[in-house]
Amino acid sequence: MFSRAYKFAISAPPLLWISVFLLVPYLLMFGYSFWAVSSSQAIVHTWNLQNYRDLLIHDVYRQTLLRSMWIAARVMVFSLLLGYPLAYFLSFYAGAKKELYYQLVIIPLWVSYLVRAYAWKTILGTDGVLNTLLQYVHLTRHPLDFLLYSPFAVVLTLTHIYTPFTFLPIYAALEHIPRNLVEASHDLGATPAQTFWRVIFPLSIPGVLAGATFAFVLSLGDFLAPLLLGGPSGIMISNIVVSLFGAAYNWPLGAAISFCMLLLVLSLLMFSEHLEKRWSHS
Repeated sequence: MFSRAYKFAISAPPLLWISVFLLVPYLLMFGYSFWAVSSSQAIVHTWNLQNYRDLLIHDVYRQTLLRSMWIAARVMVFSLLLGYPLAYFLSFYAGAKKELYYQLVIIPLWVSYLVRAYAWKTILGTDGVLNTLLQYVHLTRHPLDFLLYSPFAVVLTLTHIYTPFTFLPIYAALEHIPRNLVEASHDLGATPAQTFWRVIFPLSIPGVLAGATFAFVLSLGDFLAPLLLGGPSGIMISNIVVSLFGAAYNWPLGAAISFCMLLLVLSLLMFSEHLEKRWSHS
């Protein structure tokens, strides 16, 4: 229906944009990962694999990556536990107030990330709202130190921030389920629980996979929440990358870690896409 010139005119601008602002920076980062830093804090353009050897030799990088994946996994689980029931309620039981509830769910996305992070810092602090309340009702005599500057605070904050991202694809999947299938299940004598587990949940799995991927990948690459609320025990791999590109001035090692993280995220996305296609087909 369209000429080659029209197709080229339509596809060239986005392809050029992606190439200049996405592919080229990735290639530059990949090239930097093979360079080194001299004792005088100068980048030496000598090709070597020392940065990748350091990632394998030093336990701090491996331990930080495992801690980051563990935090991201917990955020993913808690986001699913909050997002799926909420999406299910809005899709099947909200009725005429569905649009209102939907807007209330996505309103936190309109608020700045920093505002939400500092809000949790205010709530969880030693003199914060939660500790003050616990002492006021005489549940504790002293402020609870583990609430702030800990992995608990990071998981709680990231769960609050990324639950809407988990909710949206699940809600979209539930909305696309034909209601006549649910009615047919009830007509055949299935209980509400049987209808959910045999009809609704299997058809919503692509949305669940997409939401879980959003929560895990976004949490894995987050560095502001660990910086503001994590403390020494809540440092994640992205914080190391930020320090290497900043105060440490070791861009080659930071590029090597970033490239490994990119490969990890791409692998997770490909695996999630494979599972989503498999469940969508079935």
